[in-house]
Amino acid sequence: MAKIEYEPYRSLIYVDCAKEEYRHKLQYWLYSQHIPDSIAKFDPWCTKYAFYNALPVPPEGERFGTVRMQMTEHYWMCNPCSPESEINTLYEVFPPEALVWQGLVPDQFSGERAVSVEGATEEVKENSFEAPSLAWAFLPIFWENDLKGKGRTIKDGPNYRWQFMIAYPENVEKEEGDRWMMEEILPKFAKMPEVNRILTSKIIKEVNHGHYDRLVEMWFDGPEEWYKCAVEGMKNMEKPAWGECERFPFLKPSINIASIFISDLVTSDNLRSYRGYIPMR
Repeated sequence: MAKIEYEPYRSLIYVDCAKEEYRHKLQYWLYSQHIPDSIAKFDPWCTKYAFYNALPVPPEGERFGTVRMQMTEHYWMCNPCSPESEINTLYEVFPPEALVWQGLVPDQFSGERAVSVEGATEEVKENSFEAPSLAWAFLPIFWENDLKGKGRTIKDGPNYRWQFMIAYPENVEKEEGDRWMMEEILPKFAKMPEVNRILTSKIIKEVNHGHYDRLVEMWFDGPEEWYKCAVEGMKNMEKPAWGECERFPFLKPSINIASIFISDLVTSDNLRSYRGYIPMR
C-alpha cells in the first residue's frame, strides 16, 4: 500500500431538492442515515463535516443554477479519493431515490439496489434526461484571492452569501475563461457598493476529476442587494463569444454554473453536535 500523505483540502457539495415533495424525505435520509454513515467512515481523517441550509432562491436565481437544499462542507487531512480509501468495512446506504430527490436523475428512474450517480448515467441518457453537473469541488483550505472586503468582522452585521461554482464551456480555453472571470466579471462586481466581500479560489479538479473550474463567494446585505448587482447591474454586460446563454452569467444553469445562497451560520456541525435523528414528540 502506498504511503498516505498529509494533504489538507476543503471540499464543498451543493445539494439540490428537485421539488418540495422531496424535501422532508431528503432531510430524513441525510440526518438518519447519511450523517452516521459518513462519520463512521471518515471521522479519523476529517476535521470538519458540516451542513448549511440553503436560503430561498431569489428572483431570477434559477438561471444561476441555484440549489435549494444545502451545502455540505468537509475539511480533510488527506485525499479521501485516493486508491487507499477504496476499501471500506461498511459501505454507505445510498438509495436510488436519493438521486431522484436531488434532481440528479429523473423521477421515472427506479432500481432495487443502491447506486452511484455514475451508475445511473446510462439509464439517464436513455431517458433523454440532461443530468445536472455534480457540484462537488475540492479546494485549498485557505482562499487564494481576497478581492474585496478584507478586514470585515462579525460586528459589521450578518452576511447574505452567494457562493457559486463555474465551469468554462468546452469551446473556450480554461485560461481565457478564467481571464474573463478574474479581469472582467469580478472587478465589475468589486466596484458595486452593495457587494461587501469577494473571495475566490481555483478548484483542484484532479482530486475527484470534478467538473467545475472555479469557486467564487460574494457577500451582500440581503437578496435585494444581490438582485441589484447580479441581475440589474450585469444586464448590459457584453456576452463573450463562447457564451451559452444570452444573459449574464452566460453559462448553462446547473451544467456550467451552480449556486447556493447561505447565511453565516452552520446548520449542523456534524462531528461536534450530531446526536442522532431525534424527531419532535
